[in-house]
Amino acid sequence: MSTTPTPFDAATFCFCLAASKAARALARRYDEAFRPIGLTNGQFSILVGVALELPVGLGELADALGMDRTTLTAALKPLDRQGLVSITPDPKDARLRRLRLTERGKDVVAAALPIWAEVQAEVRARSDGIDVLGTLNRVSV
Repeated sequence: MSTTPTPFDAATFCFCLAASKAARALARRYDEAFRPIGLTNGQFSILVGVALELPVGLGELADALGMDRTTLTAALKPLDRQGLVSITPDPKDARLRRLRLTERGKDVVAAALPIWAEVQAEVRARSDGIDVLGTLNRVSV
């Protein structure tokens, strides 16, 4: 690459663009796999986040998913309408919201986990032995 970057350099050697393209490709693959059970990969991630710690707070989940609260709140609305999560005031502080999986939400997560495992195995097999998760988890900027 030359000392003065060109648009070609930015389009060809940009870490951010390459990571974004890879993320979109992965998201499409997971979306395709989850389509038969009516989930997107983002919804699956939210449901799994809620399943990890019951009850979980909205702010805690947003932080864990790397989302802002406003985006998470919007993403939770369809899950709430579908009866997959319940959103209730925190008993100690009514300004805070607590999230729980409903029984239906637990059933959907149970149906989604084998699909997720299959796609994970597929992606791992295609990664040519590269520790993709280890590398991504170490990235901090």
